[in-house]
Formats: sequence, structure tokens, C-alpha cells
Amino acid sequence: MTDWEGLAREKQVRYEVSHGELDERAVARLGNVAYAAGLASLMAGSPAAPSWLLLAANHWRTSWGLGPGAGSWGRPVGALKAALLARDEAAVDEVAGWTLGLDTINAASPIGRYAATLAFLARRRDDEAAAVAATLRRHDDFPRDVGEALNAIATGDEAAVAPAVESVVRSFEARDQHLEGVAVADTALVLCELARRHGLVCDLRASPVLPAV
Repeated sequence: MTDWEGLAREKQVRYEVSHGELDERAVARLGNVAYAAGLASLMAGSPAAPSWLLLAANHWRTSWGLGPGAGSWGRPVGALKAALLARDEAAVDEVAGWTLGLDTINAASPIGRYAATLAFLARRRDDEAAAVAATLRRHDDFPRDVGEALNAIATGDEAAVAPAVESVVRSFEARDQHLEGVAVADTALVLCELARRHGLVCDLRASPVLPAV
């Protein structure tokens, strides 16, 4: 059993340690650590989780502006995930708008278009989300179950949501490596949060990579 409270404290302490010159990469790493603290806090049921998640989103947005930006599509994806998991409506809308403003919809990388799909779903622009999700489902380098879940949410196919997200959970359970060593199926949680925002049921079985409640 993971001591989630202890792990959250460990990441919070690490966050406070000096990171040297805060260049693009250092700020992105701060985002990683803050996100890890947020996920561990979420698993522990701590009310501190949203503040750490939003801190991570802010760092990833800042790091994009400090460096070359284009191609670092994991940062807008991470910022959107963090805002959605924090359930902060203002932050979700703001980050979604910022993400779409990066022209993610036309990104050559599937990760860029993944960011666009999340942003469209967050803003309930479901037809556009479904169109972009269709390109992800055809891409061999993008997880098929994630693409299926995105499409199911965009099209309101409730029956297809749970099996697709359950597949995502299983993939996290099978992983040997996780961001900052925090084994949480954050992608599955984000997909279920988007389903919830669309009025779709997304009930999942108990798993060591999901919150108990």
C-alpha cells in the first residue's frame, strides 16, 4: 500500500528545494514536481490537491513561453489535465483557450492534436473534438484506448466510455515508470472528469492507481 500522504509531503518538500536558474527546463520540472504532489494529494484525499495541480498548470504554461515552445505539446496537455483534475472552471476555460491558441489542432504531432481534443471537450465543442479525435484513432503512435475514449465522450456514446477508460487504467497498472514515480492513472481520471462534465457515467473498479473514493 502506498503512503500517499507521505509521498505528497515528499514531493512538496522537493518542490521547495532550490532548482538553480529558472530557465525553461527548470520551470517545466517544477511543474512536474507540483503535479506529482497534486496527484499524491488527490490519492490521499487531501484538500490541498487542487492548489498543487493548478500550480503545475501555471508552471507548464510559463515554461512554454520561456523556450522554443513548438513541439513541447506535453505541456499544454499537462496543464489541461491539471486544471480538469482541480475542477477549477475558470482555470479549465482559460487553459483550454490558451491551448487552442497554440494552433494545436494543426499540429503534426498526435500529442498536439490530443491537447486540442481535450481543449475542445473542455469547452463542449464536441463536433470539433470528434473530428480531431478521429485523426488520433488512425494514428499508430497514439494509444488506441485513449482515442476511443475521447471519441466516445465527444459523440455522447456512454456505453463506449467505461470500457475504453478501463483499458487506460489497465495500461497504467502495467507500467513500470510513472511521472516522478507517482503511480496514478491521471489520464483515466481526466477522461472520466470530461465524461462527467458531459453528463456521461464513468464508473471504474477499484485500482491501486485510482483514488479510493
